[in-house]
Amino acid sequence: MFKTLKYRPEYPLRPFADLAAARQWVMGLVRWYNHEHRHSAIRFVTPAQRHAGQDTALLDQRKAVYEAARARHPQRWRGPTRNWQRIQVVHLNPDQTDAKAGDPREGKTEAKKAA
Repeated sequence: MFKTLKYRPEYPLRPFADLAAARQWVMGLVRWYNHEHRHSAIRFVTPAQRHAGQDTALLDQRKAVYEAARARHPQRWRGPTRNWQRIQVVHLNPDQTDAKAGDPREGKTEAKKAA
């Protein structure tokens, strides 16, 4: 979540006036983060949508939209459409080894180092 802070225009540039002001700001940030911000790690749904089980229907709708667009304009597509399959396991802070194992580019980097 902290990486997301730097992209928020509301990020305070000056210290909070008091503890109540800090708490109020953090509550707003948490609301935005959970209910508005679409996370790339969970296929651009909000944590609230994921928690409520709404993500499956949303992702199915997105897949249908992409497939219809590809059928209408196949010349715009060179490869497969975006992967809208539900991410089954979500890690808040994955271990570095877990994160690298899931990155398909990692093998290419290792292959380059060995060459």
